[in-house]
Amino acid sequence: MSEQTGGASGRTAWERAGLTGDMTLSRGSLLMSLNLVAAAFFFSYGVEALLTAWSTPEYSHGPIIPLLSGYMFLREMKSVPPKAGAVTDRAPGVAIVLFALALAFLGLLVKIPDIVTYALILWVGGTILTTFGLRRGWYFWPSVLHLVFMLPLPQFIYWPVSLWLQTVSSEIGVEIVRFFGVTVYLDGHTIDLGNYKLLVAEACSGLRYLFPVMSFSYVFGVLYTGPRWHKIVLLLSAAPITVMMNSVRIGIIGVMVDTVGIEWADGFLHAFEGWVIFVSCIVMLFGLAMLMRRIGGDPKPLGEAIDIDFSGLGAEIRRYGAIMPSGALIVATAATAVAAAAWFGVPARDLERPERLELVEFPERLGQWEGHPRVISDTIQEVLRADDYVASAYYKPGESAPVDLYIAYYHKLTEGSAIHSPEVCLPAGGWEVSSWQEKVVSVGDEAGTTFALNRAVISKGTSRQLVWFWFEQRGRRITGDYSAKFYNIYDSLTRGRADGALVRFITPLGPGETEARGDARLQEMLELSFPKFAAFMPE
Repeated sequence: MSEQTGGASGRTAWERAGLTGDMTLSRGSLLMSLNLVAAAFFFSYGVEALLTAWSTPEYSHGPIIPLLSGYMFLREMKSVPPKAGAVTDRAPGVAIVLFALALAFLGLLVKIPDIVTYALILWVGGTILTTFGLRRGWYFWPSVLHLVFMLPLPQFIYWPVSLWLQTVSSEIGVEIVRFFGVTVYLDGHTIDLGNYKLLVAEACSGLRYLFPVMSFSYVFGVLYTGPRWHKIVLLLSAAPITVMMNSVRIGIIGVMVDTVGIEWADGFLHAFEGWVIFVSCIVMLFGLAMLMRRIGGDPKPLGEAIDIDFSGLGAEIRRYGAIMPSGALIVATAATAVAAAAWFGVPARDLERPERLELVEFPERLGQWEGHPRVISDTIQEVLRADDYVASAYYKPGESAPVDLYIAYYHKLTEGSAIHSPEVCLPAGGWEVSSWQEKVVSVGDEAGTTFALNRAVISKGTSRQLVWFWFEQRGRRITGDYSAKFYNIYDSLTRGRADGALVRFITPLGPGETEARGDARLQEMLELSFPKFAAFMPE
């Protein structure tokens, strides 16, 4: 990370970088050190969240990502020798640094660590451009972009991706089991073998293989010296290869459970099969690269086509000692230091926790409807992570079907907490969505409340159900995940609140019963329960 030095001494930047043994740090290097220390303090909230995410199986590959990015950065530095002359294109780097600091400050205010970690990557890229200038700093985009693989997915993206992977892996896995002559039935994400039932849980979705395999394919593509279209194919093939191999893993487990016993689905053997699948994915990527080279008429060994070179990295590291001070670096360092001081100097800001009744007190009788509360299992509660909830089936004399009311309340929808939308969990339970739309409803008389909610018709076999739900957030009724996330950020900043809830009504549709009859049943229950909500979900 050195710059041109010149000066009366006649020493070159390479000499000042320590390549001739001089390890004296320049003023620019000391300035950069201050910049890094300030950044370590300012981004610590996001880094702590990263470390927590890396302790989970899905993101356990995380610590390797910065190391690989560091290697690619040093490797790229060999193509960016010290510039002979003044660097005049640092301003874009400073602009990115300032934007990253502002974005991180927003994440700190609303207590959403994901925003801080995204901003950290932008800050790294901006700092490189500030040091090298735009034209030379652009060489380093592969190593900076690779850092994205160390980040956990936001919850509102994680759940749909995990659900899709679970669904695809389950369906392909069941076909593999059937190929071996085993009778099997798939109910949602449950593989029914008759004597045994295997749940293709979140942990079996393949995410724990997908991220590291995609990271490996990215690095592989960067180091690969073949044509650009080869690189693109290698990167794009990581996801389908991982999904297919994870499906093979599920299929093998199903066949072995049917043949040997349930012990094949748990413990060491389950983990061992996972490692075998991961290594198989890597081997398949290598095989794909070799196949493309042969098709392209390049029979050279694959080892010669991968530019892995560790020579001279020590010399590149010593170039840190030759960073030259500049006005742009001073501005970037000062801004980072001021942001860190401002954040740690501001008194701690806790989100407001409004007074409310616990949902255990929600009325068990609403008009003529009699409620029958139920307790959700610990396994499901661990997934939903609600701070308070009520789940109750309401029955009315003479009514053909009950109405199930479920409310999940969260004290704060930040710091990694998120509502588990029915849009995700209904398909996971084997329900197929045959109709999905927004429906505008009114509660009360002409001066009452009108709002939109999500309406879905779902089916499983011959059973049909009608679902109404929305996100109740501080006086707002919201239908979309992205809108809910936006208002969480907005209200956290302007009102100091990020609490919210999911409200869901479900009623079965009997044989021959029209959807209009089910809508009428849910409308009646909504009319009776809506006036009670304010005490449990404050505006």
